Amino acid sequence: MPNSPATAVLAFAAAMLLALPATVTAAKTHRALPPSPQRGLAFVQQHCSSCHGVTTNTISPNPESPPFEDVANKPELTVVTLRQFLRDSHNYPAAMNFTVDQARIRDIAAYILTMRKPNYRPQP
Repeated sequence: MPNSPATAVLAFAAAMLLALPATVTAAKTHRALPPSPQRGLAFVQQHCSSCHGVTTNTISPNPESPPFEDVANKPELTVVTLRQFLRDSHNYPAAMNFTVDQARIRDIAAYILTMRKPNYRPQP
């Protein structure tokens, strides 16, 4: 009975079990990468720049959306508070109705914090 349905199911299950360690390892590796401002910039340019100014000295296309440079220079902002805000999708307006995974949150926060400047003054 080498071609029976039960044999096919067992072969499929065995293949999935063999692939599982590679999948788990890849997910752990992705999470284990240090935060990358470069990956954060790439993400925000693709997903956020239609509303926010995402680079230094840029004005947001949407006047209701703060430039990331303003966000970065809020006195009370820390990496912890920024990551928490990015994790809490209920903070987002309806226009930002998407989920950002943990690795991207670390990258975005790392990027935004590169815009901190002493004596920063927001653009009028």
